[in-house]
Amino acid sequence: MSSTTDKLKGLANEAVGNVKQAAGKATGNDRLVAEGKAQELKGDAQKTVGGVKDGAKSLVDKVTGKR
Repeated sequence: MSSTTDKLKGLANEAVGNVKQAAGKATGNDRLVAEGKAQELKGDAQKTVGGVKDGAKSLVDKVTGKR
């Protein structure tokens, strides 16, 4: 996956996770709150992977003289 794809999927997972958490809190559904938190964390990890890929590409480009 590209870094942009990772970042977009991460944002989507964070958003869905936040909605699940809010719905779980509103309905008193602890399981839904937990699922939402897990999905939010997954999204955060995906965004981090995308950032690392960007950093690695920048470093390779710098070392090889590409711009």
